[in-house]
Amino acid sequence: QVRLVESGGGLVQAGDSLRLSCAASGRPSSILGTGWFRQAPGKEREFVARITWRDGSTAYKDSVKGRFTISGDNAKNTVYLQMNSLKPEDTAVYYCAARLDSLWSYWGQGTQVTVSS
Repeated sequence: QVRLVESGGGLVQAGDSLRLSCAASGRPSSILGTGWFRQAPGKEREFVARITWRDGSTAYKDSVKGRFTISGDNAKNTVYLQMNSLKPEDTAVYYCAARLDSLWSYWGQGTQVTVSS
């Protein structure tokens, strides 16, 4: 059993920054990778960023490259998403997810990010 809890969302203005956190519990040592996804109103959920713990490799959605950074603190079993230069189109509910194999099997409850124009 892996449990994920997101925090750090809020209401900000365009150009501002936020840092989202995702705390893992249960059996965090079994997690091979962690990712961030988002779902905007009226749209499907989409991939934002991921990190593979074996080698620390990362990947990002094209539209957030250079603005968002995914990282982790192993001692705290926590993953972060640093979001800079936020745009109105970043408005969405952000979810963290964990994989124990090739599938994103565990999901948090989500945290709302709203960026005003």
